[in-house]
Amino acid sequence: MVKKILALLAIGLLVTALFRCGNNTIKDQAEEKTTYLNLSDTVNYVGIETCRKCHITKHATFIHTGMGSSFGGADTTKSIADISGHTVIHDHYSGYYYHPHWKGDSLFLDEFRLQSPDTVYKQSRRIDYVVGSGQHTNSHLFTQGEYLYQAPFTWYAQEGRADLPPGYEAGHNLRFRRQVGLECTSCHNSMPTGFVKGSVNRYKEVPGAINCERCHGPGELHVKRMMSGQYVDTAIATDYSIVNPKKLPIELQFEVCQRCHLQGNTVLEEGKSFFDFKPGMKLSEVMSVYLPRYSNADDRFIMASHVDRFKQSACFINSKGYNCASCHNPHISVKETNVARFNTQCSSCHNGGELKVCSAPKAKLENKNYNCVECHMPASGPVDIPHVTVHDHYVRKPNAKSTTDTNGISRFLGLVAVNNPKPDLRSKTLAYLQQYERFDPFPYYLDSALYFLRRYDPTYQDIRLWVHYLYLEQDQQGILNLVQKRGVDRVLSSLKKPSYSNEEAWASYRIGEAYNALGKAEQAILFYRRSCELAPYIPDFQNKLGVALMNTDRMVEAANYFKATLRMKPDHREALNNLGYIALLQGDRKGAEAYFKKALASDYNYELAWLNMANLYLQQGNNKELARCLKEVLRINPGNQQAAKLLSTLGEI
Repeated sequence: MVKKILALLAIGLLVTALFRCGNNTIKDQAEEKTTYLNLSDTVNYVGIETCRKCHITKHATFIHTGMGSSFGGADTTKSIADISGHTVIHDHYSGYYYHPHWKGDSLFLDEFRLQSPDTVYKQSRRIDYVVGSGQHTNSHLFTQGEYLYQAPFTWYAQEGRADLPPGYEAGHNLRFRRQVGLECTSCHNSMPTGFVKGSVNRYKEVPGAINCERCHGPGELHVKRMMSGQYVDTAIATDYSIVNPKKLPIELQFEVCQRCHLQGNTVLEEGKSFFDFKPGMKLSEVMSVYLPRYSNADDRFIMASHVDRFKQSACFINSKGYNCASCHNPHISVKETNVARFNTQCSSCHNGGELKVCSAPKAKLENKNYNCVECHMPASGPVDIPHVTVHDHYVRKPNAKSTTDTNGISRFLGLVAVNNPKPDLRSKTLAYLQQYERFDPFPYYLDSALYFLRRYDPTYQDIRLWVHYLYLEQDQQGILNLVQKRGVDRVLSSLKKPSYSNEEAWASYRIGEAYNALGKAEQAILFYRRSCELAPYIPDFQNKLGVALMNTDRMVEAANYFKATLRMKPDHREALNNLGYIALLQGDRKGAEAYFKKALASDYNYELAWLNMANLYLQQGNNKELARCLKEVLRINPGNQQAAKLLSTLGEI
């Protein structure tokens, strides 16, 4: 998985304020509930337009906040990107160039390669959605059928520049292949109820911007009660048909905010999904969010770590009610919030008593326009997003003694579950596995994962976790030993539960990969089939099953799975290449050439497709085209000795 896939934008802290429903009210003194009724799974989401019918003024201001403008269609009204000139992004590692441009009110992104002075490759994608309010960034998404992907283009507002998205730097350009999954849309959008189980990134309906129900919970029951005249005088009683975060205990108010403003390595509890958290719950009931801790790194933070940084502040630690809502009104844009509001919050404690007023010299105060935030929450760059500065929510004195030694070395101390003081051993194991797989492949993460895994499951009962660990260790034989000890049939029968996170499908796939790597195609087919049964909408699973079938000479069935892959992702380069290879084996050179060219139209740097094209032209005796293909292979992989040797025999070196 790509690291930092979650870091796309920063938005205002998530909280909400009290509002009253209905003009004709009755006193609700009889209804004293300890939980909110709309936490029930039977209550549905109704959407922001339904809320708007009664809450017109709240809606009118909310849609201009960072949350209310977090997502939208890719048109000139939503995009802030200034690409009127010849804007070009160049990825020096892959050699690809990107040119975003408008055609009328539609946004397109061209990808091309140059071979001086000619353009030797080009494809163009229409951009469907913009994610980000524009305060810091606009990133760009597109759909293929019902599948949602990120495009390799982000606009960085503060520097006014176009560049690759976060995580695409330094040779990690995923181009048009980054899947936008449930973890992403469950924070950057309204609740993604159109997500299709058994996929990573398929949506029957792509959700819009963050809306009322992300902070208030699903509104169906509330709407029904209001429409039937069951009003509540919220001045004297609580309306338990919908959550009002202002009436939650302080710690539960915080939970609403940190659902999305505590970014990190998120580990779901057993059986939970990103749909399961609702306002009024503790976040740790559904997930634990881990962040790495380092010595000598006080100033290190990531973009959406507002809650983590704020919790380290003396202002929070020593207060009995200071929270996100103390400074932020979620219905009003931070751009419309007067600095005096923030200063007033500071002076409510720092008023000359035990907590003294600001000790900075008058000249410095005047230079900062008496703005507390400028000194005590200075803007600086997060470690995960380029070209962006945000206010660090670790509130402290600027001249306070820091534990950061600029000449010292940061040492990894461990992963900490910021929202859960007592995570269980399963959660800790998964945290280290995911940190290695999704963020940084440092060996000590796997060492720690094994330590907790042995304590959690010394008898190897949770085959999903053991397979996950062994897969990341690239210990294929270890996976086979584990499966064979338990029995193939028993393992297959234990992997049978579909889920939004596809845990058992991934376990099946990883076992299939181990068998396939060791040349045991028949056993690989069994587990690839199971992964496809549990998660039928993941193109890579279908393609890998096709490869295993192809390796056992079941070409017709293999081709059917490759074609199924292409129905989900028409530019799947591996499936296109595999169909070309089957055509070549069957003597259909024209068909093979067409598929290989389609694979290269998807990715001009796809070495295997160039090798197969070379094989085709070798069979045809077309030395000119053969030499061209071999040169492309060596451009991509100068160490390919087979290609170099063959090219030398053609007299091209």
